[in-house]
Amino acid sequence: QPGSLKADFCRRGNQATIEFCQKHDIPYEQCGKLLVATNQIEYDLMEKLFERAGENRIEVEWLSREQLTEREPNISGLGAFFVSRTGIVDYRNITEKMAQLFRDHGGRVKLACEVRGLEENDSGIRVHTSLEDIETRYLISCSGLMADRLVKMLGIRPDFQIIPFRGEYFKLRSSSQHLVRNLIYPVPNPSFPFLGVHFTRMAGGGVEAGPNAVLAFKREGYRKVDFNLRDSFDTLSWPGFHTIARKYWRAGIGEMYRSISKKAFVSALQKLIPEISDNDLQPGGAGVRAQACSRNGRLLDDFYFLEDERVLHVCNAPSPAATASLAIGDQVAAKILAKL
Repeated sequence: QPGSLKADFCRRGNQATIEFCQKHDIPYEQCGKLLVATNQIEYDLMEKLFERAGENRIEVEWLSREQLTEREPNISGLGAFFVSRTGIVDYRNITEKMAQLFRDHGGRVKLACEVRGLEENDSGIRVHTSLEDIETRYLISCSGLMADRLVKMLGIRPDFQIIPFRGEYFKLRSSSQHLVRNLIYPVPNPSFPFLGVHFTRMAGGGVEAGPNAVLAFKREGYRKVDFNLRDSFDTLSWPGFHTIARKYWRAGIGEMYRSISKKAFVSALQKLIPEISDNDLQPGGAGVRAQACSRNGRLLDDFYFLEDERVLHVCNAPSPAATASLAIGDQVAAKILAKL
């Protein structure tokens, strides 16, 4: 939405990421993205999104069916628009550079270090971890899948719950990668905070297809068989989840069916590229999205912060959180500097 934190962070984060890559010699490519309408309903939605892009000062180019075919001969669509500022990068290179810069400024990075408790006292915050206890004057918590639990550790009753959704990918075989020249996305459902399955050309080579959005029964469950009793109970007992389940049960069943049926997954991809077949795909990886859900059943679609005198919690960082990361950092730094 124009005026939202997401609109601001995405635009500023895009430019900041490009500048960061240029400054530190990190390879990237501004290949652009195509948003493709495959039926009249999507075409009408695309027109509204085109207008919204203008409101958000994002340059986009409208393409007719013929112009779309010129750019992507294998795509089936009534039309599309092209977002030229979209780029691709191996984000591990960015995070490794960030960690190096942090260490250069005297910071410490501790991996495989579980936070087991938070305790506020007169001088600051004590962080109990699996490695050591840490005393800090001010705590910034950007804990993703555990965001609600870290809020609770300080005795705060949050008005949201993290609902984990697993996104599963396939990869195009090398012999089929010629079918995709660019990043190809469907027109998203504006009432649902997921993009739908799409084709993503990777910075290191290859093309990913996906993801779906399947309810995960473990917060860090990257396999279909992963299950955690506490995580599942927290999700299924949350009042907001009951509202979501009633509202989106058809979409949820469809996502689960695409998870267990490769044929159904391929069928979704064929809306964009009819030539795609089972043989063109091989298994890829999976990620788990930390989707914040309000008590009344609203899937939070914008960035959300909770703060008090000594703590700042980044509670919801939806896609495009990676693109927006440097802008989020600016916002967090400004909030803390104002307090200090």
